[in-house]
Amino acid sequence: LKVSEDYKEMGGKSPIYSDTEAVASLLRNQLSAPILTFHRYLVETHEDFIQKIKSENYSEIIIFPMFPQFTYATTGSIARWFSKNLPASLHNKIRWVKSYPTHPAFTKAYSNCIRDFLIEKNIPENDVFFIFSSHGIPKKFVEEGDLYQGECEASFKNIMKSFDHSSGILAYQSKFGPGEWLKPYTIDVSKEISTWSKGKKHVVFVPISFTSDHLETLIEIEKDYVHTVKEKGFKAFRVPALNLRSEWIQGITEIIKDSDYCNNQMLIRK
Repeated sequence: LKVSEDYKEMGGKSPIYSDTEAVASLLRNQLSAPILTFHRYLVETHEDFIQKIKSENYSEIIIFPMFPQFTYATTGSIARWFSKNLPASLHNKIRWVKSYPTHPAFTKAYSNCIRDFLIEKNIPENDVFFIFSSHGIPKKFVEEGDLYQGECEASFKNIMKSFDHSSGILAYQSKFGPGEWLKPYTIDVSKEISTWSKGKKHVVFVPISFTSDHLETLIEIEKDYVHTVKEKGFKAFRVPALNLRSEWIQGITEIIKDSDYCNNQMLIRK
């Protein structure tokens, strides 16, 4: 019910579909190559995707995930879907960009996105406490070998190098269901911001595991976390995701060209 209400607040749908299609369109111009989109959670688009990818005799299929940090719950889930639903003749043609948590193009794009936002809002860098908020996963996933937490930490540390005069923390959002997830939880940090902020008056949320704005950033961060921090007497803001920044589109092409590809089976949990 809450999710339905949140989508209603965004106008009945998430912008992630149209934004992903727009990214693909821009990449076609950059790469001069055929670009297909796969929307994991829009089941109604899957059959059309299958037909399109079967219609051409591609010698190689490069997969670029819109998730910067790898986890079996997202990128791995797509690899498993491909394994189950694509023809066997395509399996050996698939080459994955597994993740890119510390790639210079990703780090630079997000650092510049943050810096542009601080300038736009006239926020002094020496008076900012950053909350880098990643999508959470169950703690047991990491205990079983998932790389996600380490890659989120690497992204956080790399980007913070560009902000020597600020302080920050990496936290995790979107927990649902029973059991312990990666901590600290973003909501807990928001509620206890006075103990974390190190005297800074401005609190800026950075959606570090999201490259496009959607439900988790536009509603969860903006409505729940920013609001909570403001209630504590701080000036709170949300940095937009990378979305359609030209620097990010160029960055994707650089990441694709630089990557050591892996095959589909390597991304599936045994």
